[in-house]
Amino acid sequence: MSHGPRSGLTAVSSALLAMSRHLEVRDVLKTIVASARELLDAQYAALGVPDDHGGFAQFVVDGVSDEQWKAIGPLPRQHGILAAMLHEATPERLADVRKDPRFGGWPSAHPDLVDFLGLPIRDGDEVLGALFLANKLRPAGGDPPHPPCPKPAGGCGFTADDEELLGILAQHAAIALTNARLYERSRELTIAEERSRLAHELHDAVSQKLFSLRLTAQAATALVDRDPARAKDELHQVATLAAEAADELRAAVVELRPAALEEDGLVATLRTQIQVLDRAHAARVTFTGHGVKALPAAQEEAMLRVAQEALHNALRHSGAERVTVTLHRRGTATVLRIADNGGGFDPRTVRRAGRHLGLVSMRDRANGTGGRLTVRSAPGEGTTIEMEVPGG
Repeated sequence: MSHGPRSGLTAVSSALLAMSRHLEVRDVLKTIVASARELLDAQYAALGVPDDHGGFAQFVVDGVSDEQWKAIGPLPRQHGILAAMLHEATPERLADVRKDPRFGGWPSAHPDLVDFLGLPIRDGDEVLGALFLANKLRPAGGDPPHPPCPKPAGGCGFTADDEELLGILAQHAAIALTNARLYERSRELTIAEERSRLAHELHDAVSQKLFSLRLTAQAATALVDRDPARAKDELHQVATLAAEAADELRAAVVELRPAALEEDGLVATLRTQIQVLDRAHAARVTFTGHGVKALPAAQEEAMLRVAQEALHNALRHSGAERVTVTLHRRGTATVLRIADNGGGFDPRTVRRAGRHLGLVSMRDRANGTGGRLTVRSAPGEGTTIEMEVPGG
């Protein structure tokens, strides 16, 4: 079976590998559409993911310029042949889509479509989307410099082999799209969990200040009659504590929108979260990041999780007065370092006692991204945790 400039098993394998490399839904959709258009020598390709309101949540095209796409206008609705593929979940292979009774409702700026091949992308009984191609550029088996088919009259027409190949691609597209959705859902849950954790940190800090404020106000009340000067000092302290509590509440509103790694990057995300922790704890928590370029998404996520685990240990268990976090280059690698001046521990004793302080999960995260984790600690000497990954 031959399909243009790249053909056979190599072309199919390349397309499937390309789909499996992406985790973002939008990137997966773009890869599916581009791969389908190239494999089957089509002039146009598109993939629509339906919403629950008769339209499309996402609609990705390939072969149409940005100017053409803007001229076409709003996203299409679920009508005609697109609706048939979604609702009946059946393939559509037409010699001339314009002659089909379901054809209609296309914007005036829409490119002319003649021969048409479309399939639903299904995950079990669920239809995830509709993938279609239009305007076959070469007859089956035609390779450059074979002239393209005449357009818009006649056309080459998609074959049964084309339909079979697109069916294989659609099956793997369903897997890639489902995996991407699961990844995005997992990320949403992680963000929600992080919001909850930070909210708990801030809640503890505010509660402590409000408790102190209450005790100080009670002391001032008891001193008003017998020692007005001391009562005045206590009331000044009440005002200070109230202002600090108000600052913490403002932090809860402003800072509990965690920066997404994909949007803001690791440096900005760490800086924001460490600012929150510095407010929420008595210990001084600082961050320095310089000279680090963007890393692959998996490495950035692993570094963020290691930093969070190490910070949790330092702030909850070590009794540290100071915690420093740095992110910097070391040769061809990027190094995350979390150091505290707390009580420290003997890593060997911790292992023998069956307590891990999150060290196992941190080490697994580092190893899983091609990096390594180093832990240096001793009783009374604080703790330093370093994660090093290649690149950046």
